[in-house]
Amino acid sequence: MVKKIVAGNWKMNGSPQDIQSFAHYSQILTKPDQLDAIICPPFPLLGEAKQSFHEQLLIGAQDCHGELAGAHTGDVSAQLLQQMCCSYVIVGHSERRQDHAETDVMVGRKILAAQELGITPIFCIGEQMDQRRAGRWGDVLAQQLSILRDEKIDAGMLVVAYEPIWAIGSGARAENNDIVEAHGFIRAQLASLANNASKIAILYGGSVKPDNVVELSQLADVDGALVGGASLKVEDFSQLVEAFGATL
Repeated sequence: MVKKIVAGNWKMNGSPQDIQSFAHYSQILTKPDQLDAIICPPFPLLGEAKQSFHEQLLIGAQDCHGELAGAHTGDVSAQLLQQMCCSYVIVGHSERRQDHAETDVMVGRKILAAQELGITPIFCIGEQMDQRRAGRWGDVLAQQLSILRDEKIDAGMLVVAYEPIWAIGSGARAENNDIVEAHGFIRAQLASLANNASKIAILYGGSVKPDNVVELSQLADVDGALVGGASLKVEDFSQLVEAFGATL
């Protein structure tokens, strides 16, 4: 059985007060063993999350550097994330690729650095709207996934998040048939990279909300969600966790 995962990406949002709200939720959270609920706050809030969250609510980070230490001002190493008790780290998010000119090679090195420290990477891939309209979405996803082969990355030790770039923060979720097609394509690509491809969690990200999560959770090969705005409120996030928990 594929583990279900609901990961909240707070991006450049959140406060110590928000951490405390989720700390209370972490104490009352009940979920199946085969579901991970994760909050990925900004770096300065990781220490407070470490001190406050109950073990039922896992801690993730929004990025890491490809090196374990060195002269990289403003970056954070996987080694430090491990010390902050991070179980997961988001890598290759489209906002990082766009805002910081991250290449596939850079993303691959981040995956390797996280895996070396026992942190599970949430590897983000996705296409632009013009690529979707031109029918090139499969080529784009295959190219992004090819870094796993090129860098000899253990694909069985990561999570893949499909985030069509045009759906992130837009309020416009991809159509169900497009999501199923893309997730099936990703699963087939992973099959050529790992023996346990059927057990690799593939998450969907892009305007996931309480009012569409039940439908989303029932789609083939959708093993969870990488969520932005809907992860900032305990009430919303809890509904997402419950929806995917109900599928187990």
